[in-house]
Amino acid sequence: MDIDPTQPWGLAIDFAGRATITEAGHTVYVNVSDSSYNTVIAPDSVTGLYSPVTVTAQFTESGPNAATLRGSGRVTVLPIGTNPVVPDPTAPQQAVAAALANFVDNTTAYTALCAKWTPPETDPGDGNGDTEPTATATP
Repeated sequence: MDIDPTQPWGLAIDFAGRATITEAGHTVYVNVSDSSYNTVIAPDSVTGLYSPVTVTAQFTESGPNAATLRGSGRVTVLPIGTNPVVPDPTAPQQAVAAALANFVDNTTAYTALCAKWTPPETDPGDGNGDTEPTATATP
């Protein structure tokens, strides 16, 4: 992901902290949000500290036979001392990279799972759930 130096978080986000980008052929949804329950960015009334900011990136790809694989990444940006969080343009980049890596891991695990699964001999796995007889060769 290329960082846009004109944007505080490295990419253009909307008023709700959302952005959509295309990376490595995937449409990735990015969200930048703080973890407070307050609509006004202010220090916590008990601790006097500002909330951390969470940057998440996620996407879903669908394949044949209703297979769905996801990729997700998360980065937390902590405030320094009693100051609010300073926007980190590398945080979305790290979250997107983590989501892409997670997708590759999930794809590898799914492929390994599929390789271990063997359909019963009475059903060749045509997807209809019926039990068909298997063909036998006669000499």
